[in-house]
Amino acid sequence: MSRRRKITPLGASIVAFFEDYLPNQRGMSQHTMHSYRDAVVMLLRFVARECRRGIETLDLADLDASRIARFLLHLETERGNGIVTRNMRLAAIHTLSRFLTSRHPDQVGSWQAIIAIPFKRGAQQVPTEYLEAADIKALLETIDRTSGSGRRDYTLFSLLFNTGARVQEVLDLRPCDVRLSPPHQVRLCGKGAKVRVCPIWPNTAKLLADLMEQRRPPGEDGENGRIFTNQRGQPLTRFGVRYLLRKYAKAAGATTSATNKPPHPHSLRHSTAVHLLKAGVDYATISQWLGHASLTTTMRYARADLDLKRQALSQVFPETLAPPPTPHVLMDATSLAGWLRRL
Repeated sequence: MSRRRKITPLGASIVAFFEDYLPNQRGMSQHTMHSYRDAVVMLLRFVARECRRGIETLDLADLDASRIARFLLHLETERGNGIVTRNMRLAAIHTLSRFLTSRHPDQVGSWQAIIAIPFKRGAQQVPTEYLEAADIKALLETIDRTSGSGRRDYTLFSLLFNTGARVQEVLDLRPCDVRLSPPHQVRLCGKGAKVRVCPIWPNTAKLLADLMEQRRPPGEDGENGRIFTNQRGQPLTRFGVRYLLRKYAKAAGATTSATNKPPHPHSLRHSTAVHLLKAGVDYATISQWLGHASLTTTMRYARADLDLKRQALSQVFPETLAPPPTPHVLMDATSLAGWLRRL
């Protein structure tokens, strides 16, 4: 009979960081905590690989400024993250280090050295990555709807394209958040615990109704259980959605319009915004639709599509720069890592 592994000071500190410090002392939202969790998971995996040990055996001494610096370089060079994403991960590490300073003051020098790692300047504005209507259609048609998981995936991505919601907002949906009778709509909880109502198409409502009828979460109340679950009845994660999106996008040959790269979950949100803009929806409505805190955030989509720029030019110099007339095309707690995943 194997002995139970004793939790390390690092493991105990991370549990306290996510269970008490972030939600209770800092009052951070679930979305921010999920972002911090992702950063910590990636850091622990990197450190474990360097130390050639399991994540559960790592301790405080394994975290130092030089290793954090190598982790940040790894994000940029191996994972292909931009400066903005790199700085977001560093912000989470800074917050964790400040927490460790108060919890383990005997190693304050190490934590201060990590906190002193500066944010990187020079982040460039990258093009907004979104899918054209043909790619969206191809991606959805690739999903095999004859299986239960396929019907779930089709409903998931249809809802994401319909609402432009953040992935976690959709994954948090429960039957009590869905109105299946006209007017069809879903209630989404976004950043800062802000709740908004988003309309959905009748076809999307039908897909949700069929899915909720077929996939009732075991052991949970029907109205309060998550709608999107895996084969074990557990809620899908953002990592799972990313895997599914890449699988279907590869099969469909779908790439983002601006960069010709495989789509990521947030590019689905960008796709909805850009197509709403192309359809003539005003910025204020799109801002409310997507749950943006500021209209300034929505204005980024004004630079997202070359078609919009060409239309603007043709209005300024209609006779000189207008494109030739073309037909209008309609827009078609077994382990620390496992514990963090379940947050």
